[in-house]
Amino acid sequence: MIEIGLNAVIVAVADPHPQVLTIAPPGGGVPPALPFGPFDPTRHRTFEIGLREWVEEQTALRLGYVEQLYTFGDRGRHHIHSDDGPHVVSVGYLALARQTARSDAALAQQNARWRSWYSFFPWEDWRAGVPDVVAAEIMPALSAWMRAPVPAGSPPRAQSREDRVRQAFNLQGLDEEGAGWDEEKVLDRYELLYEAGLVEEARRDGRPAALERDCLPGLGLAMHYDHRRILATAISRLRAKLKYRPVVFELMPPTFTLTDLQRCVEAISGRHLHKQNFRRLVEKGDLVEATGETSTATGGRPAALFRFRRDVLKERPTLGLRVGGR
Repeated sequence: MIEIGLNAVIVAVADPHPQVLTIAPPGGGVPPALPFGPFDPTRHRTFEIGLREWVEEQTALRLGYVEQLYTFGDRGRHHIHSDDGPHVVSVGYLALARQTARSDAALAQQNARWRSWYSFFPWEDWRAGVPDVVAAEIMPALSAWMRAPVPAGSPPRAQSREDRVRQAFNLQGLDEEGAGWDEEKVLDRYELLYEAGLVEEARRDGRPAALERDCLPGLGLAMHYDHRRILATAISRLRAKLKYRPVVFELMPPTFTLTDLQRCVEAISGRHLHKQNFRRLVEKGDLVEATGETSTATGGRPAALFRFRRDVLKERPTLGLRVGGR
């Protein structure tokens, strides 16, 4: 028997962190979850209609921009001993939103809340350089895992453990500014940590590698079912999409300073960007236009306010901000 589930990764940016909307599933001690629910063909004409209905019911939030992310259907997605029941195939969606005081008050009444996605993926925030957890915990643990014998019966891999770790983390190829780090490989890195038994979900799911060792406590908050894997997929998608579509403006207010825009891009990409280089990227892409007004919100000199130049969508089929090490 197969059931179809619908999962929403809803992203906003509240300086200086990218936020993901989470709910508290029924039952005590259950990790935070993404908004989710089953597709009901008697109620929902389409998957997206069903998703929007579940999100509004669980969070009181009405979604704007939504795109289908991926279909998650692997056997054993939840718990290794629970496959006797219906097999759940989940259709994941990525949605972008803007936080407001009014929406936050409604969320609180629904027992939903925004959380920094770096609370789930602390190794992905490179804005201040290599995260401490990478050198102190992750790389020593992965080095030991690379040296350990591969268990009998493991599925064959086209690449060795060493090659996969090197491509996912690539610490040897970095320069002082982090060039060479591929911020888009969020899912690759999470799946390596899961396979090596280093994250809580691997222990909870009964994976042998996790039962043989202690999980690393510094590797972020666990999530309900495989929702952290779904979130990793969404982060990878959004980081890639920044480079060829102007999706960042879906997260910005109608008017903003260039500093506000830079902080938003840095929050999503997990990278520090040089101010002048970033402004050249924006100017070269002709993505914004000055409003003629200024903001004094920073308390310093008045900063010029800009807005997204929507006409650019008619002029070029692909445009974005080519940030990052690729």
